[in-house]
Amino acid sequence: MDIYKRKARWKLYLALAGVVIVIISVLYTKYLTDKLAEEEVKKVEQLKTAYDQLSYAFEDLNAQCDFTFQSTFFESNTSVPILLVGPDGYLEGKNYGPEKDTNQVFLSKKLEDLQAAGQVPKIISSPVGEIQLYFEHSRILKLLTYYPFIQLVLIGAFILFGYLAFSSARRAEQNRVWVGMAKETAHQLGTPISGIIAWLEHLRSIKEGDEELLEVVDEMKKDVIRLELISDRFSKIGSAPELEAVNVYDELEKCRNYMEPRSPRKVKFEFPAAGAGDVTVFVNPHLFEWVIENLLRNSLDAMEGKGVISASVYEDDNFVYIDISDTGKGIPHSKFKTVFQPGYTTKKRGWGLGLSLTKRIIEDYHKGKIFVKASEPGQGTTFTIQLPKKNPQAQNKKRD
Repeated sequence: MDIYKRKARWKLYLALAGVVIVIISVLYTKYLTDKLAEEEVKKVEQLKTAYDQLSYAFEDLNAQCDFTFQSTFFESNTSVPILLVGPDGYLEGKNYGPEKDTNQVFLSKKLEDLQAAGQVPKIISSPVGEIQLYFEHSRILKLLTYYPFIQLVLIGAFILFGYLAFSSARRAEQNRVWVGMAKETAHQLGTPISGIIAWLEHLRSIKEGDEELLEVVDEMKKDVIRLELISDRFSKIGSAPELEAVNVYDELEKCRNYMEPRSPRKVKFEFPAAGAGDVTVFVNPHLFEWVIENLLRNSLDAMEGKGVISASVYEDDNFVYIDISDTGKGIPHSKFKTVFQPGYTTKKRGWGLGLSLTKRIIEDYHKGKIFVKASEPGQGTTFTIQLPKKNPQAQNKKRD
């Protein structure tokens, strides 16, 4: 199992664990709120009984009964809001607040809300008639109902912040590794390339009359120049390369001219001709050609010696789009994003760095996008490069 499958599986396990914790928290809080709600209902029933008994005391002032407990119990209710509706419609509240307990407008609105909620009032018998008793659950109970959701939001925000901070630190570390590897590679290539160039010039000077050998030297010189270009590409990783306006069709033609002679004979290149249109983008030519060559190499590997590689260019008001398509093995839909991750490869001896490097060049240095536009196993793949029409470096300078 590759590292990305293990990573996805761990994310799934963590997500399931989080869901279980959420469910347990919500269920336990619901259990507590249900218990508290039952206790408050019992308390209201006891208050109703206390009201009945106190009303009896006021009805018969000569009765020899001790109502100290009822009075104390009535006064001890400091949490459950009570609303009394007298026979004449007068409203009286308790535990809504000193100013609200006698505010008829406020209490009338509360009464409407309670009746709309379908609450059936408890009836208290009194000498002056029946008194209706309504109640609401205490503020503590309401807060406890919302508590798991508030808790989850806070925990979620903390996890999100931690994840973003960790991802940012990891990305910065990866960038440092990429830059270090690239610059060290360029440095290591520099010395032998210079030596090879010197030896080629030496061969040319001592074998001036040997046309066959000089032809070999010229071909070797081309390959050395290519190595110099590769070294230059690596040296640009980590620094801000200069972008210049180029014609997309001309750049595609350069890449086709380089890759086609080095491809199997049964592979056909269907590219637009140089100068087929006037579509300009701001790129670093060396890095952009590297991107196209990486995509073409991936297409060649996917086609296994035969097939068609095609390119097309189109645009809208803000962006230029370049499609590179092949008739190779294709990519499963589940791997559309995975193919750009470092280390992902389907080759036995592949490093899995080509598409990852391609993505970095397009997104980090050219402020564009690259993605798998379409692919079906056995039918081929289309990669799309999206580049802004305006120079990203010029826009950054304006902001500064």
